[in-house]
Amino acid sequence: MIIDVPEGKEPIGYVWGEMVPGIGPAAAAFSMAVYQHTTLGLREFEAARLRTAQINGCLFCLDWRTERDGVKVEEGFDAAVAEWRTAEALDRRAKLAAEYAERYALDHHGLDAEFWQRMLEDYSQAEIVELTMCLGSWLAFGRLNHVLGIDAVCVLPGH
Repeated sequence: MIIDVPEGKEPIGYVWGEMVPGIGPAAAAFSMAVYQHTTLGLREFEAARLRTAQINGCLFCLDWRTERDGVKVEEGFDAAVAEWRTAEALDRRAKLAAEYAERYALDHHGLDAEFWQRMLEDYSQAEIVELTMCLGSWLAFGRLNHVLGIDAVCVLPGH
């Protein structure tokens, strides 16, 4: 980690909350909003989030599993997401979400009419906007955590 975190401080809370008080709390609020206010199904949400985490390499994000009403995706879902093109465990919406996450992160200029046609067959325009905002959050903040090395020192609740 390249940031010096004072003894007794939780790294994410310190970096996101105390170091840049004019920006960090707003970023944290946006980051939390994608979890608290999403209308997307858990599987497509997690497919996009995990594919972004796999690309970013954020250790914290790779280990995290979103939970809704006590439900999480099944064990091995992350492996299916990594192989989204051929994974039988993913339905069409989850595959599209993983593909969108990958292309958004690695080739956003290559999002062509054929891709959008496929997306619009399974997602409403509002869902596409929502998923895009989620991807922006995960790409930016997961990458921030990994680049600064915060992801290597954070502990998930319950671990």
